[in-house]
Amino acid sequence: MTRLANAAGAVNLAQGFPDFAAPAFLKEAAAEAIAADHNQYPITWGIPPLRDAIAGKYKQTYGLELDPAREITVVCGSTEGMVATLLATVNAGDEVIVFEPYYENYHPDLQLCGGVRRIVSLQPPEWSFDPDELRRAFNKKTKAIIVNTPNNPTGRVFSRSELELIAELCQEHDALCITDEIYEHIIYDGAEHVPVMTLPGMRERAVIVNSMSKTYSVTGWRVGWVAAAPDLTDSIRKVHDFLTVGAATPLQYAGVAALRQPAAFYGHLAVEYAARRDQLLGILTGAGFRCFRPAGAYYVMTDISDFGFTDDRSFVRHLINHVGLAAVPGSSFFSRPELGKHFVRFCFCKKPETLAAAGERLAAGGL
Repeated sequence: MTRLANAAGAVNLAQGFPDFAAPAFLKEAAAEAIAADHNQYPITWGIPPLRDAIAGKYKQTYGLELDPAREITVVCGSTEGMVATLLATVNAGDEVIVFEPYYENYHPDLQLCGGVRRIVSLQPPEWSFDPDELRRAFNKKTKAIIVNTPNNPTGRVFSRSELELIAELCQEHDALCITDEIYEHIIYDGAEHVPVMTLPGMRERAVIVNSMSKTYSVTGWRVGWVAAAPDLTDSIRKVHDFLTVGAATPLQYAGVAALRQPAAFYGHLAVEYAARRDQLLGILTGAGFRCFRPAGAYYVMTDISDFGFTDDRSFVRHLINHVGLAAVPGSSFFSRPELGKHFVRFCFCKKPETLAAAGERLAAGGL
């Protein structure tokens, strides 16, 4: 969608990357690390100062004690963190439960390790799941469940009670819970992010996958981490080593500065994104979209049924070519395209003027 948007000169509200500058302190820290010649191979699983900073942040934010020497692996973004975790823990034929709609990488990740995807639906408008459907999905073949909260693409933030049910089922069926928590600080309207690893009985069977990308507006740096118990970490580190060797050394040093930011940094981040969310919701609602108000992350899922198009793909192509605006077809996030044919996702990690330009193009007509 980004390539199509660039070719058409469209406003890009498709791919989830900011069009504004990364924090100045972070860029300065990266430049200082390069100038200090931190440019060679790091320790495969991450430089000690960054692993210490990650551990410190989890202790300060969630009261979660992590051993930086044995439980934290620095990886090349959460994308690598997820596939390294799955390759390390899932054998061919093992089932992995995935909530649908889901971030599109999860399916090919499972194909690479021979895992079998087991779908549990998130139902609009709240994008909640049926507890009974979730219970039925667990069985003797279940190796893990992937939980992405706050969720891409829906903006759903799983409640503590929902996560407690997931934790209960993981323990009952001896399954892992792999949590993609990359949007942990981008939450609204009093929503609370709860790491599953902090719940009773989950310390040894939860795996946290996270990254600097979204929180610090550096999606191109590809510096993330995986936190897990020592036995799991040992396997994840082996896979990571042979996938990528290590994340960029100077950017890891810059990451130390990022992870040591005070709590006010994250509060300000959420406030800024809430304003962008509300701006885009107003624009889309005014243009006739039926919007699902997100409680987290920086996307808005919309229902396009009222526009009369046969499917989401024809709609987004029309939107690019005749309106000058790019979005992602909803079918990208579903196991069967027909399930997403009435949905389109927009992102709002953009400058207010970029969102305003999108509004101007919608107001000019073409739908």
